[in-house]
Amino acid sequence: MRADVALDVRATTHMSAGMLQYVDALRTLLPRVAPDLRVLELGRGDNFDAAEQLGIPLALARSRPRLVHFPTPFVPRIVPAPTIVTVHDTIDLEFPQYAKRKVGPYWRYVVAPVLRSARAVITDDARTVEALARFCAVDPARVRVVALGVDSPEPLPAPARRARPYVFYAGNHRPHKDLPTLVRAWAALPAAIELDLVLTGTENAALRACGGRGASGELVFAGDVAPDAVWALHRGAAAYVQPALREGFGLPLLEALRAGTPVVAAAEATPGVLRGAVETFPAGDEAALRALLLAVLARPPGERAARAAAAHAATAHLTWERTVRATADVYREVLR
Repeated sequence: MRADVALDVRATTHMSAGMLQYVDALRTLLPRVAPDLRVLELGRGDNFDAAEQLGIPLALARSRPRLVHFPTPFVPRIVPAPTIVTVHDTIDLEFPQYAKRKVGPYWRYVVAPVLRSARAVITDDARTVEALARFCAVDPARVRVVALGVDSPEPLPAPARRARPYVFYAGNHRPHKDLPTLVRAWAALPAAIELDLVLTGTENAALRACGGRGASGELVFAGDVAPDAVWALHRGAAAYVQPALREGFGLPLLEALRAGTPVVAAAEATPGVLRGAVETFPAGDEAALRALLLAVLARPPGERAARAAAAHAATAHLTWERTVRATADVYREVLR
């Protein structure tokens, strides 16, 4: 029987951790939340290879699904079926100085034409709608905003314990994450405040050179951290900090809120659905971040716990099931 939706389920070398979680949620939850839709899993190979640019179009031509969903912008240039594409962000277009030289032409000549011809484009936050129009000439009327979600483990892992209190960052070290601003703001805190800074990822000499606190704090590179350990680090942190110049959604912000941890983030890196639960500062403003960290650290435990509980309750609805249900609604809208 002809499928309603062919879903590209590839896990490729160019996909971020958030993209991989998104695809896994679609694969796992669509059969349960949308039993009325016949879903065909599609795709093999990596990005920019023959399997993507030739194999997927041939498979679509043979299976003739009513609709195909590419959950990332890694798409074949020719798609012989009505199409939905998810674009989580346009960071490489907004900050071309940090992207590889081939990224601009790839978006211009492969991704943008597919987006313009798609029946719908899904994105994580309303801010990206304008960027899609500006960089790819996508009609905003065809863009659907579907926030991402988080399913926290039950029960949550015990909080991580360290010799000193710490603030935490989880993610990669790409330039747009602006980790030097975080390191410098932390290093500039008064010496009387004992506080470590824990970052996921491997040792980064350039970041270590941005500043250090000596006896009153240590910059710790935690390496590759398993999911349960990330939740434990969230729970044990005095605050989670996201200094990025831009995020599409920023799943670690939501994870930290669900773990009951205060979140401090650059305003430009905070999605609309989290604005009321996150304390923000202007991206790149080291002094503002330092001041905000001081304010968070100075709060009495009772106030900190009350704020965390309120943020937890305000974001409880942002689950992967909600994301997948909303995505299935976009499928039905297009299929009508």
